[in-house]
Amino acid sequence: MTRAFSGIAFALDEHLDRLERSAAGLAMRTPPREEIRRAVVDTLRKSELPDAYVRIVVTRGAGEIALDPAEAGEPRLIIIVRAPKPPSAEAYRDGVEVAIVGRTRFAPGVATSTIDPQIKSGNYLGSVMAVGEARKRGAYEAILCDNVGRLSEGSSSNFFVVRGRWVMTPPLSVGLLEGITRRKVMEILHREGIRCAEQALWPIDLQSADEAFLTSSVRGVVPVSRVDGKPLGEGKPGPITHRIMQAYDALVREATTRA
Repeated sequence: MTRAFSGIAFALDEHLDRLERSAAGLAMRTPPREEIRRAVVDTLRKSELPDAYVRIVVTRGAGEIALDPAEAGEPRLIIIVRAPKPPSAEAYRDGVEVAIVGRTRFAPGVATSTIDPQIKSGNYLGSVMAVGEARKRGAYEAILCDNVGRLSEGSSSNFFVVRGRWVMTPPLSVGLLEGITRRKVMEILHREGIRCAEQALWPIDLQSADEAFLTSSVRGVVPVSRVDGKPLGEGKPGPITHRIMQAYDALVREATTRA
């Protein structure tokens, strides 16, 4: 899924790249890329929404109710466009709370067996359960762990921590989905001359960080001000987080205006 501004879907090619990789990993075919692109453009135009949430879904196709993939016909393309529901202005200004939960993005027993974490699919069971747990604890987002307790990702986001002059984010090897916004933010960090490292992070690394922020295509960059009910750092968005938020917003404006 991605955001569209003034009828232009941001980073559409990157999202289509990941869609095709994910489908290939599940032995699925996808419609031709240009067909998908035209469908996105046409649906956005018909929606008349100046700012929109865009979700691209491909199914194996219609067929008998069976486990055999061969029973499916031609792949079906579904484009969902609706008004977005981003975090509130207060969330961007003051930051949000996250809760570290003992769950993975996958159903129990599946994370290390059959599903490649780089495949983005419609299986959100693990994330649904994690968000439910976080909400019960009064948090905005759940931070998930791998099977040995290392932090991996948010339920529908990636995250970064700031310690001193270093920005760190978990590596893909812990089993997270590489977000498009995560990649864009890492490019911004490199361009801005801010030192960034992909490294294994444990709960204490987030709880004791100076700053932290979430990234996702729909929400952009969201500051974190509380972890597990306690203030993070000074309890408000820090200078590096503000710098990345501004740089990312500028990148989006430039890309959608140029397109």
